[in-house]
This record gives sequence, C-alpha cells and structure tokens, in this order.
Amino acid sequence: MVLRRTPRWRTLGAALGVVSLGLVLAPASAATPAHDAPEPAAERTVAGPTGDVQKSDNIRHVANMPKQEPFNTLNAYGTDIAFKGDHAYVGNYDGFVVYDIKNPTKPSIVTQVACPGGQGDVSISGNLLFVSVDYPRTNDTCTSESTTAADPNGWEGMRIYDVSNPAEPRYVSAISTDCGSHTNTLVPDKAGKDVYIYVSSYGPRAEFPGCQPPHDKISIIKVPLDNPAEPVLVDAPVLFPDGGNPGNGYTSATTGCHDITAFPEKDLAAGACMGDGVLFDISDREKPRVINQVRDDENFAFWHSATFNNEGTKVVFTDELGGGGAATCNEKTGPTRGANGIYDIAGSGADAKLEFRSYYKIPRFQEDTENCVAHNGSLIPTKSGDYMVQAWYQGGVSVWDFSDSANPKEIGYFDRTPFDPGKLEISGSWSAYYYNGYVYSSGIQDGLDVLEINDPRTNNAKNVRYEEFNPQTQPVYQR
Repeated sequence: MVLRRTPRWRTLGAALGVVSLGLVLAPASAATPAHDAPEPAAERTVAGPTGDVQKSDNIRHVANMPKQEPFNTLNAYGTDIAFKGDHAYVGNYDGFVVYDIKNPTKPSIVTQVACPGGQGDVSISGNLLFVSVDYPRTNDTCTSESTTAADPNGWEGMRIYDVSNPAEPRYVSAISTDCGSHTNTLVPDKAGKDVYIYVSSYGPRAEFPGCQPPHDKISIIKVPLDNPAEPVLVDAPVLFPDGGNPGNGYTSATTGCHDITAFPEKDLAAGACMGDGVLFDISDREKPRVINQVRDDENFAFWHSATFNNEGTKVVFTDELGGGGAATCNEKTGPTRGANGIYDIAGSGADAKLEFRSYYKIPRFQEDTENCVAHNGSLIPTKSGDYMVQAWYQGGVSVWDFSDSANPKEIGYFDRTPFDPGKLEISGSWSAYYYNGYVYSSGIQDGLDVLEINDPRTNNAKNVRYEEFNPQTQPVYQR
C-alpha cells in the first residue's frame, strides 16, 4: 500500500492476550529511516465490520473475527498473512495478531503482539516469524517511539520472532535495512539450513541519511535457522544500473521494489518494482539476476505485487493506482487502470521473457467513498485451470479465472458496502488468500473474514493441504 504526504509515507497465550515484548530486546543496530510515519490522529475505535454484505451465490461467509483492543483503532491497519498449521499470523501497523484457525468457522485470537513499526508484512519459516518495519523508530525495541526520516539514529528494517509457542511469541533479533522494509519475501536455501529474506523498500530522498537516492536495489538478509539471533545482511544488489523507469507523471519512477514473489521450484522470482515489472533468476539465492524487464507507461501507475500460476508459465502483476487510498474502481477510471496485468512467460532460463496478454479488473463499480484497487491474492490450487482469489480493498474479494490469459473473468465475489458512506476512509480487504479449503481475508478495519468457495471449477482445491504457506513464496502443488 502506498499513501503519500509531505515528505512521504508508505502505507499503508489464551483466548485473547496482549504480549508485552518491551523488555525482550533485540540487538541494537544503527540504521536510518527512509520516510516519516503518518502524523498521529485521533484514536477512533472500530467496533467491527460495517456495511451490508453483497456476494455471489458460490461464496459463503463462514466467519468474522473483528479487530480487538489495542488493535481496534482506525490507524491500526490489518495487513498481510502468513500461515503455519492451524494458525494465521496477520500483520498490523501496530504489531501482529496470531489467530487459531483449526476450526475455520470459529477463528479465535491466540495472542496479539504490540510492537509498532508500520506495514507489518509477515513471512514464516518453521518456528520463525519475520516482520517488516517500514516507519522509522527511535530504536529496534517494541517500546521505541516514532521518529523522522531525517533522524540519523532512527531504526527500521526486519524483526525476527520465535513462534514455537504461538501463544507466547519471543522477540529474537532485528536487523536494519536501507529505507526500512516495506515488504519481505522468504526464499529458502537449497540445503535447508538457512533462509533468505529479500527486503523491498523505496522512497529515497537526499535529506534521509539512511535512504539515499537512487536506491535502485533490494536488501538480502541471510538467517541461519539454527541461530536466528545472528541474521546477516549479505548484499544489497543494484537491480537497475540504468536507473530503472524514470516515470512520466503517471507511471511511478523506479527507486527500489515494492514486492517480490519467489517461485523456488523454477529458481524464478517476479518483482513489482514501482515503474518496472521484473523477472529474476534466483538460482544463486545471494545474487538474484534480472533476466527480463517490462513497462506499461500507459496503464500501470505503480507495479505493486506478483503471482505466478502453478506451472510458472504466467505472472499476474497488480497495479496499485492511487496507492490504495483512492477510489479507482469506478467508471471514470476505467477497466485497464488500477487493474491486474496478465503476462505469459515465453522461453526459459536466461531467455525467459514476459509477454503481455490482457488486463483484469473487478467488473463492479464501487462508490467514490470506497478506496479500491488491485491488491494481494493467491492461487486456488485446482486440478486444472488457473484460478485466483484476490483482495481489492473496499472492492472486496474477487475470485477469478485466468486460464485463458487473454480472456480473464470473475467467477465469484464478496463485497461490503462502504465502510463510511459519508467519506472515504482507508478500509477493505488488504490480503485475501486460499489456505487449506478456505479463503482468509485480512481487513484493514474489518478484522479476519473467512470465506468458502463452493464451485465445481474450484472445489477440488479443498484436497490440497499445506503445513506452511507464504503467498509470496509460491509452492508448487500436484495437479
């Protein structure tokens, strides 16, 4: 999510407990912020979902778990999700929430970790949870305070937790990265001894000591699985030696990446890098190499995220027009802006190239008080065809078919009426992912929604089970 102000900020044990981690200190590190946190606003509380539900007949609304104190304020945005066994780990601008989803019809909160830092993008590997910090803090602890991007002693980057006991997460370590961490992508090493975290960040300015232009790079962190207290920043490779897309007033200039999705089975990754869509060779995990780069300066404003199909022969890129804070699912904006771009991958290895096929955007116009644009989603693991579930903020959750890359179509949806009919507030589904037979939607204000798809085209996906699922580290399932 990308919200803008001056100078810049980027957006966007027991049944219920708040874990205080302030006294469990990560090693101090000297880093510098890349931007400012949003200015404090009144702490308006959110009681639960508002508006009426509108949905297709093949979608069943199974459950909702509203945001709970202290994350029940308007500014405590719910964000991304990582899954491990019977638990969902949901990021929040103020920390993260652990849900018990053993019974999807009755999800419950196991614990909440209050540890502010903005964005709260999450990934999980075994007993380790990785959380992005994208707003500058006075230090790397959970008792830190917000500071400005110009503070040379500010801190932002990655936090690492031990979640071997999901009810009592333990803060293990932290590591700083240039411009913080807007998103993170887990990439397992081939020996199974370490994991790599590809950190995406952006928004450099000359007056930000730790986020200097041009910032045409990502950060690569190596975490030994047997010693997560000692993460190492192994490299910060420059991906765009030519400077990337310069921008044109509509399309963003490239000063880093927003998000990367890895496809380890084929040693590929797809990068959504502001003004560029990128295909990487990640056969050497420490040296990702750009093998193809595409642009769409007419219809893509901000390359935001990516999803492969199961064969690794297609990539769906999202365009986050308006940064997630604007009403762009209306007739005025049209069907090709703020949409998905579907690309086939032609060739293989170093010769692989992305070839554009079509756009997909939800076919329902939204109100001007509804922020709506393409956002995070995942494949539905069907036996045939390419199906995806996807969040669209206040455009709700869309289920769609891109088996024919040139002719995508929606086959189901779940959508609430405006969060506030009187004015545009930031709300809606941030992430919607299919996991072990159900769709889990992380609402910015709505908490956790659980949906079930009952459709002959997708029902066989209920037989596919994962023990661990990071949507930005795509597994290959057996057809």
